[in-house]
Amino acid sequence: MTGSTESAGERRSREALEASGLEFELVRHGQVSSLEEAAQARGLRADQVIKSLVLRRGDDDYLFVLVPGGRTIAWPRLRALLGVSRLSMPDRDVAREMTGYERGTITPFGSTRPWPVVADERVAAGPVSIGAGGHGVAATVDGAALVRALGAQVADVTDPEPGR
Repeated sequence: MTGSTESAGERRSREALEASGLEFELVRHGQVSSLEEAAQARGLRADQVIKSLVLRRGDDDYLFVLVPGGRTIAWPRLRALLGVSRLSMPDRDVAREMTGYERGTITPFGSTRPWPVVADERVAAGPVSIGAGGHGVAATVDGAALVRALGAQVADVTDPEPGR
């Protein structure tokens, strides 16, 4: 998956995935409009599609949180895990500045800064799909291998999205 169709973000992500030693399969499916469409395009269930969210703990202190599809951050549990009283989601410009990726393409792989990673415990269960630095591009990997490769702290930090 090299060549002129690969964006700079996709290239950074792919190179970081390769350097990690993870076995992965890149899937390019183009734009999707829902979690269900993304899952179908990737040949997985919605809960196997992992959102990489960037959160701010303090001044120049960010982290990634890996959240399975259909789930949302359980803010009190995440704050307790991290020992902080406040977390926030930066706006899109700050997120891009802190990771090198625009929203919807964010991944810890190839981030311009190596922030710590927290993974919800459900991420480590079987195959999952994580963004790969471009819209409609994802990497399918073993979830347990993913959390090991990222040195992620694994904990129960999500709740089902309302209505799921």
